[in-house]
Amino acid sequence: MRGPHSPGHWTEGDPPLELTAFVGRAAELAALTAALGRSRLVTVTGVGGVGKSRLAGRAAARWASGAPAGGAPAAVCGVVELASVRDPQFVEYAVVEALGLTDHTARTPREMLLEHLAGRRALLVLDGFEHLVDTCAALVAELLRKLPGLRVLAAGRRPLGLSGEWLFPLAPLGEDEAVELFADRARAQGTPVADGAEVRAVCRRLEGIPLALELAAGRLRALSPAQLLRRLDDRFRLLTGGGRDALPRHQTLRTAIGWSHELCTPAERLLWARLSVFTGTFDLEAAEYLCSGEGLPAHEVLDVLSELLAQSVIAREEAPAGPRYRMLDTVRAYGAEWLAATGDAGRLRRRHRDWYLGLATWCELEWFSPRQREVAARVEAELPNLRTALEFCLTEPDEAHLGQYLAGSLWFCWVGCGRLAEGRRWLERSVELASGYERSRLKALWVLGYVMILQGDTVPALRVLRACREQAERSADPTAVAYAEHRTGCLALVTDDMARAETLLRSALRRYRETGELNSNVLMGQVELAMARAFQGDLPDAVRLCEDVRRVCEDHGERWARSYALYVLAYAAWLDGDPAGARELLADCLRNAHAFRDLLGSVLAIELLALVTAGQGDAAEAAVLQGAASGLWPSVGLPLFGSAYYNAPHEQCEATARRALGDARYAQCLREGAALDREAAVARALRGRGVRPAGALPAPRGQTGRRAGDPGRQQDAGDQEHAREQEHAREQEHAGEQQDAGERGHAGERGHAGEQQDAGKQGRAGEPGRHGKRGGAGKRGGGGKREPAASPTRKGGETAG
Repeated sequence: MRGPHSPGHWTEGDPPLELTAFVGRAAELAALTAALGRSRLVTVTGVGGVGKSRLAGRAAARWASGAPAGGAPAAVCGVVELASVRDPQFVEYAVVEALGLTDHTARTPREMLLEHLAGRRALLVLDGFEHLVDTCAALVAELLRKLPGLRVLAAGRRPLGLSGEWLFPLAPLGEDEAVELFADRARAQGTPVADGAEVRAVCRRLEGIPLALELAAGRLRALSPAQLLRRLDDRFRLLTGGGRDALPRHQTLRTAIGWSHELCTPAERLLWARLSVFTGTFDLEAAEYLCSGEGLPAHEVLDVLSELLAQSVIAREEAPAGPRYRMLDTVRAYGAEWLAATGDAGRLRRRHRDWYLGLATWCELEWFSPRQREVAARVEAELPNLRTALEFCLTEPDEAHLGQYLAGSLWFCWVGCGRLAEGRRWLERSVELASGYERSRLKALWVLGYVMILQGDTVPALRVLRACREQAERSADPTAVAYAEHRTGCLALVTDDMARAETLLRSALRRYRETGELNSNVLMGQVELAMARAFQGDLPDAVRLCEDVRRVCEDHGERWARSYALYVLAYAAWLDGDPAGARELLADCLRNAHAFRDLLGSVLAIELLALVTAGQGDAAEAAVLQGAASGLWPSVGLPLFGSAYYNAPHEQCEATARRALGDARYAQCLREGAALDREAAVARALRGRGVRPAGALPAPRGQTGRRAGDPGRQQDAGDQEHAREQEHAREQEHAGEQQDAGERGHAGERGHAGEQQDAGKQGRAGEPGRHGKRGGAGKRGGGGKREPAASPTRKGGETAG
């Protein structure tokens, strides 16, 4: 907030006194002082209460303390507080008064300024000019043209808009500095607080805005930090009572924000209110869709948005998904009050839901495309808004089916981008509600079962998948039957029932072909079948299946499912005596899994890389990698799914490393690896090792007599597959329950871009076509399905491509 100093003029070495400590902002102060050395006009911009005035005053004092050239007169600095000036005609008088000039002649104030400052080293600080921007800009432009020794430091909520102006946007305090300021102001009032969880929570809720922090500290005379935290939902009523020497608009949080609101035009106020429906950041397309309408045509949204940006009501930030805009929660809350007062909040929330339903539809379609990484980045940026849309759907009457649709459509976010726990919460909430839309609920059910498997929660997973299949059969929904059967096969895979897993997965793949389904989920089914075949000793068949998946992925630009195919190929290459080939495949797998934040794919690759490293003679590094994997598993679930098959390479690696290092050294290396965070663990695993030194443990030889990772396929693979399918077709199609429901498991697989519902049948599924402008979602239709001709298959085989 503005420091309690008296605006006015001072000469070198005589800055205004400050009555409270200046806390933090060391980097910003240094950068602002440097900017004053580079530019003659610097403007500090930011939201109300962010500390512009205090920082500008400090920078001015530091600039004035610089030694002038030999013989030059002392520098002159003046702080012009313009908040109380309402008539533009009095701006020049305010500047003259701030510099302490008096004149009884008929000269104008501007003439006095030009004469007084001529030939002098001077700095003029214009504070709170935003309501007089045109007049101030004209005055500053003339003064800078005619006074070469003059510099101007402006502090306001928008730029002056002059050529050569150096903009210095000021962000709120970081958490540590916010805590320091809060504690300092509390201590000054005789109510010291410790740096604890509740104090930090208060500072986060107040977003590091100095004004809000100081007003909150003032409440500690009556409230504890915990009580203060609970009352912050009504921050505008709570945060009042600033010092008597503070400016009137800085004595409460509401008046600080309200000052910005008063400066806005009706169209800007309307957009501010409508933008309050967003959570976190948003992009221009979303703003144009949601906020256009009565009083604000769509073609005007960009211009009005630009004005709010100029006035520091919103801020722009760069993200991997492209430019985005953010509104501080305090500013958003003020806008939300105005939106509620207009009676338009309900309609805006429904439009918000429609947009994000459409976005989720587009993202699910584009997950199986070259845009997969773009989709991952987009969903990461939009998560706060997607959560808001989910909450709306699951709490409003007659919206449950849309919540089920949205939670199910985001499977790739929950599974492929490392958000299993959050996905499970939304999915469980959605399926508890009666919606009357069977397809929406069935999709949410099989996605929920999939997430539970990955978390190692096999008992509820089996129950959910059984319920999904039974209902899908009653509803005659072949797509949902296929997904339920697929996920049950996945459960069998990770609980070591390979024969049952193979039966279920083959049946599911056949159903996918019959319905024309081709997406990441279908490809993962084939990868899982390949893993089952490899565990049963048929490496050639496993390699054939995964090479086919790799080819289809490369044809479609798919990277996520491809990484799991590479994992299986690496496993086969290791068993077949090609550790160098296995390492290359695993490095590719790990890079892609890590790019998607896919912890399961990452930790599986690191586990197998540890074995390869041990086989190439570096037992210590292998132990470090095992330690790194052990540090990641708690964030995924049950290590190696509790599966004897998946655990066998881990045990072999451990035995090799222990023999080479001894128990004590092995344990030390494990601790070293466990101390690595995710980024460091992945970087360590990707460092790699060279050729196996003499005497190193040889890799095991496979039964095939050829390199397991060879992309070449056997000529009779299709006939062999056809014979196998004939045999399995005679087996029971409907798998029974797991005999031991207590078995734990994860899935060494991912994917299910799945059946996509017709958004139009859902009621209000947004405007996928608008999202499609960015990536052609509208060209696909059918919710993830492809025509059978788009998914060529070889005779009798389970190949996806």
